[in-house]
Amino acid sequence: MSRIIGKVILAGAGPGDPELVTLKTLNYLKKADVILTDRLVSPVLIDEYASKKALVIYVGKQCSKGIHTPQEKINELMVEFASEGKLVLRLKGGDASLFSNILDELQILKEHRIMYEIIPGISAAFGAAAYSGIPLTARNYSRGLRLLTLYDLKNIESKQWIDWASTLDTLVFYMSGQRLKTLVNQLISNGINTDKSIAVIQQATTPNQQTKIIELKNIDSVDFPSFDYVPTLIIVGYVANLHETFSWIKEQDSSTSYFDNHNINTESYAS
Repeated sequence: MSRIIGKVILAGAGPGDPELVTLKTLNYLKKADVILTDRLVSPVLIDEYASKKALVIYVGKQCSKGIHTPQEKINELMVEFASEGKLVLRLKGGDASLFSNILDELQILKEHRIMYEIIPGISAAFGAAAYSGIPLTARNYSRGLRLLTLYDLKNIESKQWIDWASTLDTLVFYMSGQRLKTLVNQLISNGINTDKSIAVIQQATTPNQQTKIIELKNIDSVDFPSFDYVPTLIIVGYVANLHETFSWIKEQDSSTSYFDNHNINTESYAS
């Protein structure tokens, strides 16, 4: 008898606000047998829409709750449950393909001949920009958009810093909050136009969203925000100056994590 093979759905859950999830991902959330979910996925999606029969496994990579699951273990879990004939939903914050380890997961699924689908989601960049009133490619403010990360500072060449400092494109940096001071110092030392500003957006699209605008022309008086595992996105360019005019959300003065305000199971299957 041939072995029954299940299927893995690699899906983006959006940037934080649970109402920003796609209908297709929501439908799979309701019928998946196993859900492997990242820490940045809204707990509301799991609590309200996941099948009550589903096995939910939290596989966050970095979390103040102490959960850390190596990518190798996530790969093993996908293969294990799909090989049992189960429908596995690999739920990622933001978009499934953007700054995630989707390539590792695709390779392991192909290696084991497991069927899969990739479902896009609203990226943190688009969610943060929209909810802070910053049009990323506003006419006369930006000629393009670059999605970037500073995860490997040692390998950023001087010509790259010069390019970032001089471009008319809007720059969006993921996973770079802890490197904010380095980013600012490098851009200034490489001649960035100080008419530009930097938007630092934390916990974007959640009730605890906080947006801080750093004006480069007044950099000496800037009080840099703290991070401590708070999801943070950085927008650099002339478009950041539009926040004050077009911001449409009244942000709360709070440092409480949105994810700490929900009853989320913090036990890790993979620990």
